[in-house]
Amino acid sequence: MAAPGLRLGAERLFEMPAVLERLSRSNSTSQAFAEVLRLPKQQLRKLLYPLQEVERFLAPDRRQDLHLRIFDPSPEDIARADKVFTATEGNRIDYVSSAVRIDHAPDLSRPEVCFIGRSNVGKSSLIKALFSLAPEVEVRVSKKPGHTKKMNFFKVGKHFTVVDMPGYGYRAPEDFVDMVETYLKERRNLKRTFLLVDSVVGIQKTDNIAIEMCEEFALPYVIVLTKIDKSSKGHLLKQVLQIQKFVNTKTQGCFPQLFPVSAVTFSGIHMLRCFIASVTGNLD
Repeated sequence: MAAPGLRLGAERLFEMPAVLERLSRSNSTSQAFAEVLRLPKQQLRKLLYPLQEVERFLAPDRRQDLHLRIFDPSPEDIARADKVFTATEGNRIDYVSSAVRIDHAPDLSRPEVCFIGRSNVGKSSLIKALFSLAPEVEVRVSKKPGHTKKMNFFKVGKHFTVVDMPGYGYRAPEDFVDMVETYLKERRNLKRTFLLVDSVVGIQKTDNIAIEMCEEFALPYVIVLTKIDKSSKGHLLKQVLQIQKFVNTKTQGCFPQLFPVSAVTFSGIHMLRCFIASVTGNLD
């Protein structure tokens, strides 16, 4: 279902130049986002709404399968979410601590979201991209898979906490299942789990570890397709349709809409920020 507080859906974005002009002049819109709004129409759509960019290559009767309008934020909503992710004196965004066990995790009352996925899926790179408006935050990104061995906690002002979980599969920590399963099962302020899937290779057998955990514990989760800059349009479309079919037929707790992203081109990053702000109650 659409998140509360979302208005003026994306389908009207390109029909209303006045909206873009107003946002570009708004004092409440960051300079970075104002620059985004000046992009040509096609580039703007690809950056803000990559799933709708995929829609262009589908026959009309297949477009409903993509659930494009479930989460349909306006440019105003996206601008508001970007402000939540912008570090200021009154909105500090910091690394908090790391933990290998849930009883070592920081006791934080604010809403929490976590990112989980197999080794080398691009979790740390994605989180670094989400925090690009807070460049002083150190998110370690390694070229070697399996770099993240602990749960890393980052606070976003007084709004919410982001947790970077260890990767599963290749070079996963020996106690991965105990660590992550306990966190997912017992973390009471966890609002949404973001399951990252490599758009180049699709859902792998090892991804069933996280999927089964989320389904077993009845956790609301979202599938994020990473590295879309490395997929051709045809290959990305194929993966989107296959994974969407899997979500529709094989899951109960997964949000029906996929979130394609690239930590390199930043395509989909604004949309993902907006969704996180929404599910943590920061767009009300």
